[in-house]
Parts: sequence; C-alpha cells; structure tokens
Amino acid sequence: MFEVIFDKRAFKELAQLEHDVQQLIWSKIAELNVGNFTNDKALKGNHKGKFRKRAGDYRIVYLKEGTILLITIIRIAHRKEVY
Repeated sequence: MFEVIFDKRAFKELAQLEHDVQQLIWSKIAELNVGNFTNDKALKGNHKGKFRKRAGDYRIVYLKEGTILLITIIRIAHRKEVY
C-alpha cells in the first residue's frame, strides 16, 4: 500500500472539475494507492522521473518514491494542457 499525497495546486485543480470527472480521478488515485500502475507511462524530457495515469481526457501526473512507498500527485489537468 502506498501513501498518496497531493500538491496544493493538484488538489485545487481536482476541486474545480465536474463531479463525474472527480469520481473517475478518485478511482484512478485509489488504484495508485494499492500499487496498480498498469498502463502508466514514464514521462520524458523535463518531466523525467515522473509518471502519468490516464483518467478519461485527464491526466494524473505523479512522482513515485519507491523505497518509502510514497506517491505525490503533482498535477491533474486536461490532456491538452498537462504537459
């Protein structure tokens, strides 16, 4: 089991989304919490070391610190503006 924490910006972005989109994102975050990283992709370039999880048209960008089982949610945004 991983501990999931939010960056303040990511939490504000999540709070501004529609209710049904929020529910989808929360279900994806629950998958992260139990260690389900299926279909997650490592980012490249300036974002090297970060990963992204798809949630419909939205992306959850996170940083996984494996040795201490900590996931930091960095950004939640529409796929057009997340990178």
